[in-house]
Amino acid sequence: MSSVPVPPPKCLLKPLVVPFRHMFGPGPSNVPPRILQAGANPVIGHMHPEIFEIMNDIKSGIQYLFQTQNRVTLAVSGTGHTAMECAIFNAVEPGEGVLSAVNGIWGERAADMAERIGARVNTIVAPPGGVLTNEEIERALAKHRPALFFLAHGESSTGVLHSLDGIGQLCHKYNCLFLVDSVASMGGTPLHMDRQGIDILYTGSQKVLNAPPGTAPISFSDRACQKIFNRRTKPVSFFLDLKWLSNYWGCDGKPSRVYHHTGPVTAFYSLRESLAVLAEEGLEKSWERHKEVAEYFHTSLESMGLHLFVKEKVLRVGLMGCNSSKAHVDMVLAAMKDALKHCHENKL
Repeated sequence: MSSVPVPPPKCLLKPLVVPFRHMFGPGPSNVPPRILQAGANPVIGHMHPEIFEIMNDIKSGIQYLFQTQNRVTLAVSGTGHTAMECAIFNAVEPGEGVLSAVNGIWGERAADMAERIGARVNTIVAPPGGVLTNEEIERALAKHRPALFFLAHGESSTGVLHSLDGIGQLCHKYNCLFLVDSVASMGGTPLHMDRQGIDILYTGSQKVLNAPPGTAPISFSDRACQKIFNRRTKPVSFFLDLKWLSNYWGCDGKPSRVYHHTGPVTAFYSLRESLAVLAEEGLEKSWERHKEVAEYFHTSLESMGLHLFVKEKVLRVGLMGCNSSKAHVDMVLAAMKDALKHCHENKL
């Protein structure tokens, strides 16, 4: 009689088969062969000097991507949700106020995360597909006096790009940290962390950067670090404690790095390569390419009689990074035209 009563699953005795698909949704995006190949390099130790050098390259790449000189700049081991929690869990203590701009699901989730750690949460809500004015934001800041204000730059659930100009200055006027989610926008449209007064900024690896999901670039201003590193209480998460993370990433100026967690080394390879691809193209060229392709897509949609935000029927289309080309727009348009022909609600 076998000593292992549970037999090996038959499904695992078959070869792994993964189909190729055009990834034109809100993310993840297709990963170019060069970045896939980088992730296939040999695994080395997460505390080896070679991996620290790769992590240093990643930090420099994120500083370029974010247009910041912040010393505490790193990549969280996890997706954009992990970076969102890293920002909120470190910057906010129980009982402190958080103001979240809700113009889609990401403002709702930021509010949810803040409530879970005992923050006093208020929201300022934009209409569906709409944005908030700086005057509305200032009134809410003056009324609620939060320690942190959250705003999604690219709200992927509605397709809205929210202006950031002047908001950082308003937050600082009311002694508030400005937290920005740029998961859906980073690399595809202009954003200047230092110039726009953003205190905490994060993004994900799987959209414009075209790396596999699983790493999340994040950066903290000196103002944010001053508050975070002088907390009265420890952050609720050990895994996301910025004191530990900043040491592991060599951001704290200490002579040695201490083990905190086993970093996803192959994901670091991929992220490093994706940042290298962006650096070679140049941020300004990437911004311009995404703008040109988006305008081409929008014009083509309108010529089909479609609107960019429809309450009854919404399709989320993502053309990011290597997928941002007119050829891929034409592919999406052809598929949409075919689908609309067979849609019983179609009025075209």
